[in-house]
Amino acid sequence: MIDEPTVFIVDDDPAVIALVTELAGAIGLKAQSWPSADAFLAAYAPTGPGCLVLDIRMAGMSGLQLQKELKQQAATLPIILITGHADVRMAVEAMKAGALEFFEKPFRMQDLCDKIQEAVKLDRDKWQRRKERENAESRIGSLTPAEREVMQLIADGKTNKEIAAELDLSLRAVEDRRARMMKRLQVKSRAELLRLLK
Repeated sequence: MIDEPTVFIVDDDPAVIALVTELAGAIGLKAQSWPSADAFLAAYAPTGPGCLVLDIRMAGMSGLQLQKELKQQAATLPIILITGHADVRMAVEAMKAGALEFFEKPFRMQDLCDKIQEAVKLDRDKWQRRKERENAESRIGSLTPAEREVMQLIADGKTNKEIAAELDLSLRAVEDRRARMMKRLQVKSRAELLRLLK
């Protein structure tokens, strides 16, 4: 089960925080806010999908510096930057660093709403894929070395007969290992096995 998405808001303007919090609530998302990038960094722990609505110019660490810091930490949270003092260089720098969008105040609330929903969907999909990958790795990790060997040969396209010859086993022994391996991995066909191994 993946946590419900959260809109994280980092802005030193209480009016902007109130506005974005209200907007998040209106589209059924919870919101958490911080008045500075440092406060956000000290508290943030990724536990589920979301997005970060981030002011660029703040006292202390700027929004662009926070964006770089999150990138160094390999955080994948989509970032929407907002500013009242934009310039082309700043916008280019933000987008090159991976920002999803860059809004200059005043902006249309509908535009921000649409971008938040897009960001949350992107991040939710990412979390879902990560969860599926972890689940697959856990199932593969439960195999015995003998079952893993058979799994790899099946993935390589070998038939039971070819596997028996390669491993110097009886056909029955290969069939038994294959059946146990498929059961542990919760797959019913080679196609499902290949999807799991992707």
